[in-house]
Amino acid sequence: MHKRSIKILASVGMLLTAAIWGFAFVIVKNSLDFVPPIYMLAIRFSIAGLVLALIFCKKFSMLNKKILFHGAILGFFLFSAYAFQTIGCKYTSAGKNAFLTTIYVVLIPIFLWIMTKKRPGINVMIATFLAICGIGLLSLKNDFTINIGDILTLICGVGFALHIIFISRYNATEDPILLTVLQLCFAAIFSWILAPIMEGIFPKDALNSSSTVASMLYLGLISTMVAFFLQNLCQKYTPPTIAAIFLSMEAVFGVIFSCIFLKESLTLRIVFGCSLIFVAILLAELPQKKTT
Repeated sequence: MHKRSIKILASVGMLLTAAIWGFAFVIVKNSLDFVPPIYMLAIRFSIAGLVLALIFCKKFSMLNKKILFHGAILGFFLFSAYAFQTIGCKYTSAGKNAFLTTIYVVLIPIFLWIMTKKRPGINVMIATFLAICGIGLLSLKNDFTINIGDILTLICGVGFALHIIFISRYNATEDPILLTVLQLCFAAIFSWILAPIMEGIFPKDALNSSSTVASMLYLGLISTMVAFFLQNLCQKYTPPTIAAIFLSMEAVFGVIFSCIFLKESLTLRIVFGCSLIFVAILLAELPQKKTT
């Protein structure tokens, strides 16, 4: 297949991933009343990891210490990011949770600057300023205090930024499918270890509702298994900063779905804050001259 066609398909795949994740904010918000956050992660990662492991069991013939270690690192970043995001969603709106998460788009060029010593362009500097202003409008209250849920969501953005950067680094030499399986399995292990410590015994009646079971299956099979399979596969053909702009569209989908299904209201302040962050995301991805 022609390289251009592959890149187009990869872009479409990442937009589909963003849409899947955008709807997941609605599912998570509705399910947190029944399933504790870390247990929710344990369930979704376990479902995704086990099903993918069964489908691609032959890939384990390529298993070695190096890819196992890389899978563990990706799993840790993935688990950390989702833990802060899921707990944060409990204390803030699904729409704000979606938009604040996408701060990773601005963080990625900054982190790459630190790692590679290549300074980002002036557009990234301006984008960072706009993103901070947008975050302030979304998060700061009239008395200039910030919701704990918003703080946790911003921290999750750091985890996602590192996750995207290291996926691109490891995909260059490792099999993306095996990496996907390993990171999901490790994320599940981390979740099961932490869940009893943070949340005690799993609630007996948490999965009594058919709607809650359906939500967990969506999070596990669609939002985790399918979405991360698409991300890892498509990102093999896309630079990390460009991948970030496509994946950040989850914020737009998240706000749209939250308004439709959760009836969340959009104030002028929230709209303006989201607009600033979205402009920052676009600005951060403008072509720029390489600098050192």
